[in-house]
Amino acid sequence: MDRIGLRLSTVRDIDGVWVGAFTNQDEPILRRVAAALQLMKQQSPLHYSRVIRNLDRIWINTLPNACAQYSRRLNACELDERFVVVDETTPEMIASAIVHETTHARLERYGVAYDEAKRHRIEAICLRRELNFVSGLAGCEALQEKCRRSVDYYSTTPEFFLDRNMQQRFQDGSLEALRHLGVPNWLVALISKVASLRRRLRSSRAASAR
Repeated sequence: MDRIGLRLSTVRDIDGVWVGAFTNQDEPILRRVAAALQLMKQQSPLHYSRVIRNLDRIWINTLPNACAQYSRRLNACELDERFVVVDETTPEMIASAIVHETTHARLERYGVAYDEAKRHRIEAICLRRELNFVSGLAGCEALQEKCRRSVDYYSTTPEFFLDRNMQQRFQDGSLEALRHLGVPNWLVALISKVASLRRRLRSSRAASAR
């Protein structure tokens, strides 16, 4: 599915990075991401150089449970179209998300795997890089405070990143993503029931194995 989405995406080349959108609003979304990258290039050349060196792609599509995520398989920062397109999302916020996901790419390159036991520490590192970036931007006090609160929360809440909790958020977010993409409610409800049944079966098997 990723290969199909990449081939069907509207694409720009920005300083050697593949920037593509697989949405219903490709051109406006690409302009917003390009503006965020230009802001980063002007305001923080160091962070921008890390994006250029460490990412192959920035891909805007529909994500199940995050406004942004790093794809190791694609070496890509993926951005959720719903996050990018709304008026409340500023270029600074988009650039901040790209800095965060680029840090994931750098850590992967250094051999730091996104293992369950280390996830809260990895996220704290990425959030500190994000905070470092936004601290150099004028008029971004609210975004800076949000990053500080996130660092405090995620660095001390490892259970948030346990496999079972991440899987639950993924399943819940997938249903919302399907609705956003226009899947009929009856089909979304059916998928939800199947997912719930699978969870119960897994829980039952795990209990029997104890």
